[in-house]
Amino acid sequence: MNLLGQPAHVGRFCGSNTYDVTPDAVAFYADALDDPSLTGTDFAPPLLHHSECYRFVGEWYLQNLFGNLHAQQDWELFSPIRLGSRVRSVSTIVDRFDKRGRNYVLNETDLFDEEDGRLLVRGRTHQSFLPPRGQEKGGYVVDEGTARAKPPRPPFPTATGADLDSVTKTVDARRCWMFSGPDRNYHTDRAEAEKLGFPNIVVQGMMSTCFASEVMQRAFGRGWLAGGKMALKLTNVLWVDETVVACGRIRDEVAEGTGTRVHCELWIDKEDGTRIALGTASALRDG
Repeated sequence: MNLLGQPAHVGRFCGSNTYDVTPDAVAFYADALDDPSLTGTDFAPPLLHHSECYRFVGEWYLQNLFGNLHAQQDWELFSPIRLGSRVRSVSTIVDRFDKRGRNYVLNETDLFDEEDGRLLVRGRTHQSFLPPRGQEKGGYVVDEGTARAKPPRPPFPTATGADLDSVTKTVDARRCWMFSGPDRNYHTDRAEAEKLGFPNIVVQGMMSTCFASEVMQRAFGRGWLAGGKMALKLTNVLWVDETVVACGRIRDEVAEGTGTRVHCELWIDKEDGTRIALGTASALRDG
């Protein structure tokens, strides 16, 4: 899979791109995420380039793609992305490790303002791969039955503060294509999903992180765009045509500079209660 014929290793530069931040790009994102509140502002959504790391999969993915999963996504937001600006991405492998019978690669993709060099957004993508086992012959790595049968996790959330306003989303095939297309892959096409060990279209994990980001942006506004942090574990598969609710709750608040950092717990559940993501996030609030 590696384009240069070398194994993925820590420190490997994976690639770089530049983009113009246009109203059309923001409108497309808002349509794909069903979030009309993003249009008509001076700033782009912070995760506008949510999947930039996947532009360079040939440089950091392992060879065995059968059953690979997005395990965790971390975001740090340093400065708002200005509408009309030009941005540059830089992608690097920053860690590799083995855990519970899977191989993990951690990719860091930074987004910079091309004009003044400011770091805007940092994404860290934890991708897990099955060790090579020869040619796979049929069967599913995860299906709806095995997904529901996962052992229970410790109680979550444990936060006791105020609830943030939740958002409800239904992810149909059109939104999958807008978010993960235009190519046919296991996030847009059932046949491609079956090739990688899944019985149906797997909604891209990045979309769940965008839902969580929407919860935080609605609650904290500019304090999320400049200073926001998120670490979200992707705990179960979201299939096409399912509905989820993204929720948040305040855990505590601590002084930071002249303001306050508000720490929250986030979770995303399907209609039947299956939890597909959970984690923490924080944002700044003026003092």
